[in-house]
Amino acid sequence: MNKIPTFSSSFFAAIFLLSTITSCAQQPLQTPPPTFRNYQQNKVLTPFRLPPATSGFKYEDLDKDGDPDLLKYQVANKYNVIWIDDDDDMKRGDHEGDMDSDCLLIDLNNDGKFGSEKDLNIDWGDEDGDGKADMQCIVDNGLKTEKGKWQSHYIWFFDNDKDGVMGYINWDKFSFEGWDHDGRANFFTDYNGQSTMLKVHITTWNMKDLEYNWENPFLYFDEDNDGLSEMAMRLVDEPVEVPASEDDPLLAWQFSHKISYVQIGIDLDNDSRPGNELDYDMSLKFMGGEGFDYADQAHFYKNISGLEDADFLFDDPRWRHTSKLVFADHETAYNLTFNRGKWGACWFVFDEDDDCQRWERVEFYDPKDPFKIGAKNGGLDHNPQADATGDRAEWDMDFSGKGQLYISPLDGRLHLLGAEKGYWRIDQAAVYFQGWQGWRGPNLQPEDFVRTEPTTFGTMMYEDTDNNGFMDRLSMDLDGDQKFEQTISLAELGISDEAAVIDTKNLDYEGYTKIYDEMAAKMWKNATQALKFAEQTGINTAWYSHLMHPKSLREEYHNGYFLMLYLYLDLTDMATKNKDLDLLKKIKKAYFSEDWRL
Repeated sequence: MNKIPTFSSSFFAAIFLLSTITSCAQQPLQTPPPTFRNYQQNKVLTPFRLPPATSGFKYEDLDKDGDPDLLKYQVANKYNVIWIDDDDDMKRGDHEGDMDSDCLLIDLNNDGKFGSEKDLNIDWGDEDGDGKADMQCIVDNGLKTEKGKWQSHYIWFFDNDKDGVMGYINWDKFSFEGWDHDGRANFFTDYNGQSTMLKVHITTWNMKDLEYNWENPFLYFDEDNDGLSEMAMRLVDEPVEVPASEDDPLLAWQFSHKISYVQIGIDLDNDSRPGNELDYDMSLKFMGGEGFDYADQAHFYKNISGLEDADFLFDDPRWRHTSKLVFADHETAYNLTFNRGKWGACWFVFDEDDDCQRWERVEFYDPKDPFKIGAKNGGLDHNPQADATGDRAEWDMDFSGKGQLYISPLDGRLHLLGAEKGYWRIDQAAVYFQGWQGWRGPNLQPEDFVRTEPTTFGTMMYEDTDNNGFMDRLSMDLDGDQKFEQTISLAELGISDEAAVIDTKNLDYEGYTKIYDEMAAKMWKNATQALKFAEQTGINTAWYSHLMHPKSLREEYHNGYFLMLYLYLDLTDMATKNKDLDLLKKIKKAYFSEDWRL
């Protein structure tokens, strides 16, 4: 006589535990309260503009043509400012410069210098001559004794969608605050729509070549022209430290002219809306290997070079005379990543609890301990920007899958071809909400609320045991005890692990959305088939009424998965109690082959 599986009672208990795994059963980690640096707190009105003048205006005519080239005055915070009239249209009597082609200098440390240590400079450029800025450069300088990273900004914004939005300066603090926002993810900086940003946290006088950059670029794609971003790409040229010389005592960094890794975020179901401005669902990261050379991706500009007569105001005027910037743009970046890039690994993450509202991507889990939790603690969420729970990650560490995807019969979901292993930390109801800010811990980035992280969570482990590029084994821990109660092998069930390969290198955004549409529809179709079968066997399906009425693609995908999982647990428990091992095998085969007609 066949022995009845011993996991059935604990597995049946998971039906209840799965529904409570993200509820009040968890206790918050005992961590110190965060120290906030969110400058939006305790504000009545958002400071969108430079404060007006509090002292008399002074004009200087540098080129002796009869009209002013510099406008000087003091603002409410007692800072002295200078406007440089780069397009030669300033008049005596003007109370500020214009924001199409002029440059604003603020002496933040009140040392009488305006383009020196700890000063803030903002320059606008009207490239097409329509009277509106097409680009903006933000330079806030560090100290000359600090040659490292993270002490300053050198940023270019390009207003590709002509909405006038570029970088945001908090004019109470006189600092670039790229994280300030309205609601959950309506950022004041131009992360929404179609836009381009180049950024590095190094002072310009410490860089050898200002035509290149670190995040070079950040690209935001508005594929349906709704003013919101459906895709984002981050291409990184990691700066290399170089020794200073007698000729260049401040020089510390130069760029490799190679993209060393790329991150892509995609809103698969295109559900971003006002109030939910950013909602990326999956990310891919290409890393290791040689990357790719992009020195041929030059962009030339005719109207961003500044007035040479004003160079004396800057310790490093080089950025004021830029005519060329080198970066892959919206037309070339994706193609170069897949077709020119020589990569050593590809990482994948899927936001299964749909709670990420970051401006750039769904943040990646690290291939570390599946059960350790907490930022910098050696677990999947070791990365402080990652969600503690709720995401599913896979890693192709030898790049055998070339960044391609497939939908696995194990769960009807997208997976990374060539990944050796993957994990999903379950946060079914998105209780541990990641939100937009990402970073967890004190004083790392501005926080809107005190974060609570789980101590108990369910875990799924995916494995490719036959090394053919497709996941074939799934282990489940649904009660959060950090032990897998059941392991399913597709081979033992007589099910092929192979699936149609999705050729991502030739996929456009419409192709990605079509894949999600079809995946969600199939998920829900399979769930309704499972529901009919369960009802025929006498299972009381009314328990799951909440899951039976999806109102969006996301709910078809999410509710369909969990409805099938609950029914699978009920059905296997019933077959086990009835000692019907033949039915038990059929149920498993039906569930993991996505064919309940069996």
